Amino acid sequence: MLRYLIDNWIEITGSILSLVYLFLSVRQNIWLWIFGFASSALYIAVFFQSKFYADMSLQVYYLVVSVYGFLHWTLKKQASGGNDLPVVSVNGKQIMMLSLAAVAIWAIYYFVLSNFTDSDVAFPDSITTALSIVATWMLARKILEHWLIWIFVDAFSALLYLYKELYFTTGLFVVYTIMAIIGYLRWRKDLHTPATQ
Repeated sequence: MLRYLIDNWIEITGSILSLVYLFLSVRQNIWLWIFGFASSALYIAVFFQSKFYADMSLQVYYLVVSVYGFLHWTLKKQASGGNDLPVVSVNGKQIMMLSLAAVAIWAIYYFVLSNFTDSDVAFPDSITTALSIVATWMLARKILEHWLIWIFVDAFSALLYLYKELYFTTGLFVVYTIMAIIGYLRWRKDLHTPATQ
């Protein structure tokens, strides 16, 4: 057991930081972005070693969106005189645009992974990556329905990581799935207005 912990300390530390990130996300605490940044930096190494190349590039995206989310939440709070960014709901136009974006991102990732890498999980890896990119942008805008995407992505990802024998990450994503359900229910209580941001 000790050998496993030593050999997998990056994955374990990333999992712990990700749990803190998730807890803060459910609570709508701006510090979620700091923990998200740190966990993403560690998971770049984990996913590279496991040949989850789409997920690895997703962690790079998370680094960028963590900075964006932190700045967006901070600036909106300052602009509103100290009020937190409200929870909003996706509108019809956004559903269409986000769906098209997800399909386009999936197609690009799938093409690259299938033709230019040795990934043995190109199809599912590209699906979870595309949906995660869209969901994280929605989180940065505080759109309620990002939790619904995470429920699917987290449950599906748990199965993928189990297949790859990333046991701590599998456990993390089972917890993520449960917390995404809790997050959706909690954020729904704070729903403000249709998204216009």
